[in-house]
Amino acid sequence: MAIDFSGKAAIVTGAGGGLGRAHALELARRGAKLVVNDLGGSVDGAGGSSAAAEKVVAEIKEMGGEAIANGSSVTDDKGVSKMVKDAMDAFGRVDILINNAGVLRDKSFAKIEMSDFSFVVDVHLMGTVKPTKAVWPIMKESGYGRILVTTSSTGLYGNFGQTNYGAAKLGVVGLMHTLRLEGAKDDIRVNALAPVAYTRMTSGLMPAEAEGFLQPEKISPGVMHLVSEDAPSGVILSAGAGVFAVARLLESEGVYLGEEPSAESVAEHWGKISDMSGAKPYEMGGAQSQKVIGMAMEGRKKS
Repeated sequence: MAIDFSGKAAIVTGAGGGLGRAHALELARRGAKLVVNDLGGSVDGAGGSSAAAEKVVAEIKEMGGEAIANGSSVTDDKGVSKMVKDAMDAFGRVDILINNAGVLRDKSFAKIEMSDFSFVVDVHLMGTVKPTKAVWPIMKESGYGRILVTTSSTGLYGNFGQTNYGAAKLGVVGLMHTLRLEGAKDDIRVNALAPVAYTRMTSGLMPAEAEGFLQPEKISPGVMHLVSEDAPSGVILSAGAGVFAVARLLESEGVYLGEEPSAESVAEHWGKISDMSGAKPYEMGGAQSQKVIGMAMEGRKKS
């Protein structure tokens, strides 16, 4: 069954180029009305211009779609409010939010300035929180919403020189997991994308030949599924070069070491503690707590 967004309105942040542009264009091709948000700054967040967003809007209109441009910073409360107000004034609804805006200020942890650390976390984490918070009551009232956060392999697995970026990108995963729970009763589904693409932001991190097969357009099909009517919720989708996979957080079964465990007993049983052969994911934090309490109570009965 074809995925169709006719009658739906979407906001895509950081949509003036790269991944955001690809997502916005594909949404428009499938019938969605768009707010194309982009501050228009440099990769490190400096400057600003509405030209990039306006260009994408023009592309959408050329294909017969409907779109407006917005130049708000996703870290600015008033700007985010204006972005959502623009959507409501133009379309009367917000059904989809794709949080894509981002910056890079890479340096090793030993050399990074705290101002650069804070700025990157602010853009990626709070720049996801603020638009999501702004559309949340709209989606709750309508009983429908699809939200995408953009994480990264750096957040999931680490990458040298990107402590600020990695901290923020895993932060949005934690946000996604709880929003999935809180939004379920109102059919608000929230997912995360971990993309591998050659864009303006990643060009300095990848060999030039990667541009030929790591096009952003090859990732957008996965995004369309994650914001569709039949979307899952709470999924981390890894995507790039036509390859799609799901990442999950897993926990080993673990070992009960008695009521007075010691550092030595932890070291002695480390092999079993870290044995991932029976590892499984948990649907919420409380389930992990229940496992720990259950194992402890069972162990106390036996001792």
